[in-house]
Amino acid sequence: MNESYHENPHAPLSYRGARRIVWLVFFLFIVWLILRALQPVILLFALVILLAMVLNPIVVWLQKHHVPRFVSVVLLMLALIAITTTIFLFAIPPLARQMQELVRSAPSVWQGILTRIESLTQNYPQVREALPPTDEIAGKAGAAAGTLGNFLLRSTLGFVGGIASFVFAILLLVFVLANPRPLVAGYLALAPDRYREQAHRTLARLMRQMIAWARGVAINGVITGLSIGVSLWLIGVQPALMFGVFAFLGEFLPNIGAFLVSIPILLVALSLGATKFWLALGVIVLVYQVELNVLVPGVLGKEMRLHPVNILFFTLATATLFGLLGVFLAVPVAALVQIVIDEFYLQPRKVDYAALDREAAALVEGKTST
Repeated sequence: MNESYHENPHAPLSYRGARRIVWLVFFLFIVWLILRALQPVILLFALVILLAMVLNPIVVWLQKHHVPRFVSVVLLMLALIAITTTIFLFAIPPLARQMQELVRSAPSVWQGILTRIESLTQNYPQVREALPPTDEIAGKAGAAAGTLGNFLLRSTLGFVGGIASFVFAILLLVFVLANPRPLVAGYLALAPDRYREQAHRTLARLMRQMIAWARGVAINGVITGLSIGVSLWLIGVQPALMFGVFAFLGEFLPNIGAFLVSIPILLVALSLGATKFWLALGVIVLVYQVELNVLVPGVLGKEMRLHPVNILFFTLATATLFGLLGVFLAVPVAALVQIVIDEFYLQPRKVDYAALDREAAALVEGKTST
């Protein structure tokens, strides 16, 4: 019966096939429960391994210059700690001051926004009919801000947990970078012999893409953050430094980062008047258009071939599973899934992508015949 089933794919489902499906569903359910129970641990190890992939080329470069691997790792950690400490010493005080100013000015900013809305509704009755009352807008905005604040607080405190977690992450990173060969060998050993080549290519492709992604995020983040911060300072929208930092961090939130960064900037600009609002909107559109059409293609090149819909799906999925820090894994997870499907399923089937693209174009344009 089993052989006839494989020969005829349209044959009725056999008992053995149904049993396999049931066991697969049961296995996936158990894996899901384990993942849910070990969320903080999985997130910690995933972030550390991702960072190790990004930093490994630096260690290899030092090794090529006759620096022992363990010494290279220690020097790299000391350099990262020195850079982080310098950033904290010089950036945190002005950021803290601007954050305090933004919090103190929040009531006046909100009052200015309500004033602009009321003025707009008076001049344009159609807008007044479309918008809810200002009191209702204020209530909804306050509730949304409280929900967002609680989410960020839970996501941050739930994972970070204090200095001990940070120290443990640093030690784990040192161990992974100092001697990664047993980990890689163990990963390759898990793959059956007939899939060893695909497993090797999967890891190699993932490492290349993660290095390209980290380089792109760092370069784009610095350029975008500086451009947003300096431009807002020139047009008089404060706190410009804080908004520049937001723009840098927004690069780690694929596709939705620019939208989330734009909201507080435009709200503060709107409270300052229509001119400031349109200037701030122009700055945001100009900077992100330059990034999208110049920086992203120039920095990332053809390494990252991920559809925006896939990235958005994994952004929401990782945020739901792991909280705010899980968003940092959205692009790596999307890349890993795409590589695994390509290496283990699509390439063995020798898929004709050109034919599929023509067929997809015909379906989209409604040219198919039934």
